[in-house]
Amino acid sequence: MTKRYHLLILLLLAALLLAACPASSTPATPAASTEGATAAPATEVVSATTASAATKDLWADITARGVLRISTDPAYPPQSELVEGAQKPAGSKCTGDEHVAAEFKGFDIDAAVEIAKRLGVEPCFVTPDWTLITGGKWSGRWDISVGSMSITPERMKALYFSQPYYTTPAAFFVYKDNQSFTKIEELSGKKIGVCSGCTYESYLNGSLEIPGETIKVVVTDADVHGYDTDTSALQDLALGDGVRLDAVLTALPTGQGFIKSGKPLKQLGDPVYFEYLSAAFDRASSLDSASFRSKVNEAIQAMHSDGTLKKLSEQYYGTDLASAAATFDFANLKQ
Repeated sequence: MTKRYHLLILLLLAALLLAACPASSTPATPAASTEGATAAPATEVVSATTASAATKDLWADITARGVLRISTDPAYPPQSELVEGAQKPAGSKCTGDEHVAAEFKGFDIDAAVEIAKRLGVEPCFVTPDWTLITGGKWSGRWDISVGSMSITPERMKALYFSQPYYTTPAAFFVYKDNQSFTKIEELSGKKIGVCSGCTYESYLNGSLEIPGETIKVVVTDADVHGYDTDTSALQDLALGDGVRLDAVLTALPTGQGFIKSGKPLKQLGDPVYFEYLSAAFDRASSLDSASFRSKVNEAIQAMHSDGTLKKLSEQYYGTDLASAAATFDFANLKQ
């Protein structure tokens, strides 16, 4: 009885051990829930990568927010100026210190509004200092400059340029009753006001280059006085005291507009050069601007083709300053 009892016990223990331990030849199969937990992060990584790629494109960023942020000059008539008393309408996406289109008027403003319209977004304007605009490295504070900026090799180091939307002549202006100057050459060595960082300053310094133009400098050794904007220089010149300034070099339409407003100035001689004015983009942008720049070029070229820019030029300047810009060989910029 004892031996048989021990034998039964041993047999039962062996059976229990076999039941508890699977055979080593049978591979373990991972549970379905474990597979699901492993796969989920892979899906999330793909989605994050796709989203990241989208946010690296400036055009995608602009369309997502529905706003085109445009830098321009707040005191540069007839190109651009603030409208006194204008109100920001309800529902506008412009925020902070951004201005809506109704708060500005001028040729540049209307051109910029039309570009935004053709892109299907709302235009919002900001007014940084001109030297900040031309210097590049905008850090995303605005997307584009539509502020009568001339294309120059020096500026192309920091900025991309669009197809020009118009051209303008640069001319000298003096006080109306000043009889000391009868020709431009007589301004050599005199006090001449310009906007700081503008092509007018480069012209007087003898360093101006404009694609497609031959620049002949006829004023030498000028005592150059830089201003925040052209109109500030013209206001000093209009005082007529001969202490602050002897002359101002600016865009012909700007000087003529100042005279039409009743200021005692006159043009001296013929324009000294012509420049092509374009929209500008930041080369240092952290977002890829290629698609956006292409869209803007398409819009400007269409505005030339359908006569929109010619009509705006005649409205603000009384003459066609746009058509010559349409013939500019944009491919030669090699940006």
